[in-house]
Amino acid sequence: MQKISIDFSKTKGFIADGAVKQLEKEVLSAQQKLHDKSGAGSDFLGWLNLPSSITREELKTIKASATRLSKQSEIVVVVGIGGSYLGARAVIDALSNSFDHLQKKRNSPVVVYAGQNIGEDYSYELLDLLQDKDFSVIVISKSGTTTEPAIAFRLLKELLEKKYSRDEVKDRIVAITDASKGALRTLAEREGFQTYVIPDDVGGRFSVLTPVGLLPIAIAGLDIDKLVEGAAFMEKATAQGVAYNDNPSAIYAAVRNLLYQSGKTTEILVNYNPKLHFFAEWWKQLYGESEGKENKGIFPAAVDFTTDLHSMGQWIQEGERNIFETVISVEKANHKVEIPSDKDNLDSLNYLAGKRIDEVNKKAELGTLVAHIDGGVPNLRISIPELNENYIGQLIYFFEKACGISGYVLGVNPFDQPGVEAYKKNMFALLGKPGFEKETEAIKKRL
Repeated sequence: MQKISIDFSKTKGFIADGAVKQLEKEVLSAQQKLHDKSGAGSDFLGWLNLPSSITREELKTIKASATRLSKQSEIVVVVGIGGSYLGARAVIDALSNSFDHLQKKRNSPVVVYAGQNIGEDYSYELLDLLQDKDFSVIVISKSGTTTEPAIAFRLLKELLEKKYSRDEVKDRIVAITDASKGALRTLAEREGFQTYVIPDDVGGRFSVLTPVGLLPIAIAGLDIDKLVEGAAFMEKATAQGVAYNDNPSAIYAAVRNLLYQSGKTTEILVNYNPKLHFFAEWWKQLYGESEGKENKGIFPAAVDFTTDLHSMGQWIQEGERNIFETVISVEKANHKVEIPSDKDNLDSLNYLAGKRIDEVNKKAELGTLVAHIDGGVPNLRISIPELNENYIGQLIYFFEKACGISGYVLGVNPFDQPGVEAYKKNMFALLGKPGFEKETEAIKKRL
């Protein structure tokens, strides 16, 4: 198996010569904190050796559940928010046919999502879609009380109970939750739902290689064995003892911290393949929630090129110079489409006749790289040979490992998220949740 690679040569001139080497001791010290569990948040390092510790039996059980749900369902609804759905969606969107949901003949159910927003129109339209469809639900929540997914699950469970018998409802719900406590665990045991456990030592944004991500991915017809195999390959490639210069996660963590120290406070993740849009959304949560603390942290943004070159390209080229780009470059397309010749050539594109669309895309990538560097935007390039389960598995673990290292270099706890509670307390108070009466009065005075 080839290994994904990182090229930081196009950051030259933006960080000092030799700076990456000079940061080696600090980066390796941060990595050591992960492996000996001596850093902040060490209770949430279950993801670190997860790929190599997943057993064939565990994967077999997940695939059996996926087969059962697939046989009885036209649609499977994944209920979750944040890391409870983004990882699965990132992989499913990256590796599925872009128009598979429109095909009449399908090999797997359509996977849709709920509980990732509180949009009333979205909820209505989803329930309307499901009225005459056979569907099942995977509900993902450690507590079972997170507002957005809890609302969605109430609505979906009610619809299931209207459409199916009690035994059928039981067989159409899988709960992925805490091992022993919480509202969803209590409900699942009372109603007899099949359950999977969210490990106590794996935070939501690191959970894609647990049943949280693996079950929806398997339902979508993708090969979770190969996904885990790719992640395990990258676990080994970034392990303790691997030389600093050969460890892509360590190098990425070093370069992005050096750019941050030089005033580049926003990182833009760039892709030239629209299938990677939700992979970027997963990445944004991973880094934003891990590093945005104590008034520190690189702001994670993302663009889909060449699409966004026609909307954000001007700002990136000539806006404030506080940005750098990390480009995910897919070396080979999975399909071949050549541009035809046209006898009238009214669009003046005959010079492209016979070329593959991917060749045009690659030249756009290289041309943009040069333009942005000339415009004062340093670039890192992460190359993956092609889009498949192995390489997406590698990419997931690469970013996770680099995130842990980078957070420690930055000097924060990359495994907590205290700031996300602030909006919840205000929302609960404004909605009149019992126990928030004092907060309600305080907020009303500020509005």
